[in-house]
Amino acid sequence: MADKIRVGIVGATVTPGGSGWGANAHVPALQALSGYELKAVCTAHEETARASAEAFGAELAFYDMAEMVAHADVDLIAVVVRVPLHKQLVMAAIDANKPVCCEWPLGADLADAAEMADRAKAAGLSTLVGLQAQSDPAVMYARDLVGNGDIGDIVTVNLSVMVGAITERGDGRIWQGRRENGANPMTIPGGHSIDALCYILGEFTEVSARVTTRIEMWKHAVTGADFPVDAPDTVTASGVLKSGAEVSYHLASVPYNASGTRLEIYGRKGTLVLTSKSVNIGPSQLHLAIGNETMAEITPQDSYRLIPFDMAAGPGRNVAQAYARFATAIQSGQSGTAAAPDFNAAVVRHALIDAMERSHREGKVIKLG
Repeated sequence: MADKIRVGIVGATVTPGGSGWGANAHVPALQALSGYELKAVCTAHEETARASAEAFGAELAFYDMAEMVAHADVDLIAVVVRVPLHKQLVMAAIDANKPVCCEWPLGADLADAAEMADRAKAAGLSTLVGLQAQSDPAVMYARDLVGNGDIGDIVTVNLSVMVGAITERGDGRIWQGRRENGANPMTIPGGHSIDALCYILGEFTEVSARVTTRIEMWKHAVTGADFPVDAPDTVTASGVLKSGAEVSYHLASVPYNASGTRLEIYGRKGTLVLTSKSVNIGPSQLHLAIGNETMAEITPQDSYRLIPFDMAAGPGRNVAQAYARFATAIQSGQSGTAAAPDFNAAVVRHALIDAMERSHREGKVIKLG
């Protein structure tokens, strides 16, 4: 591998209607980090590939994924496309023996995610999944505060995730209304938030949940046609962590005045509260009180910031933090959540979401390994 990790990205496209997550998050993240080089861009068409590569300063432009993954000057493949296409593109990267970063959700369901993780493990390849809330400085700091015992043994936890409903969508996003496509409030804002909870506090041993769709019709922004929706947009759950702490969780997609994410952690010595408009994008805020003290905002030390201090605020910050952790993991030979969330960590999170859905269908508590 070269001195820099040379990245080929599929899904970062300059479009007249406004670019997506690849262009707005992954491209600025890679451009901000001295250990990475955005080497190549792959899109579906030659014209957009060349235009995107030029706009992002990438040397190589591809409109055939097989050519990009096979190129000797590309060290890492980043897959930032619609969730239903993840498996096909990730497998192509693995078959070319290339480490791969894939956005979250890793797969449209647990089975897809497990298949990708197993294939990468068998090939001995490093992987990164886009659970970038783990890399927000406030989330990392909260994990250390809990781990160091600052608020004592955890008694109970409350997580609320209220996100704004987007009920009019064009072709670029209306596909998310279909449950089978795996990209919905339960998996994306809910998935990032519950992942941050587990990163800070540890995994669940059991969960009981209701999973429903409360807004059952969207409108197509171009055609004006009604679009039936079956993707889950509301979850109410309770569970127990490995530590024994009780957890209450509520996710909902709401028409107006969404309050974002609020994670309340109550310990025997004190209380820690994390709030964020969007925990995966950040920035998140922390408030701490020991005993009966008044809650006061606390700020993570500079050591939790792994990116240049002059990097502009926006979606790229936590993605850059995740890429920085991944580079360290590659260099040190580490893998997994302790260093940067890999495909195995993604499977654990998919399994929790799957357990919530099973709990609703079967009407019972689901035990987790």
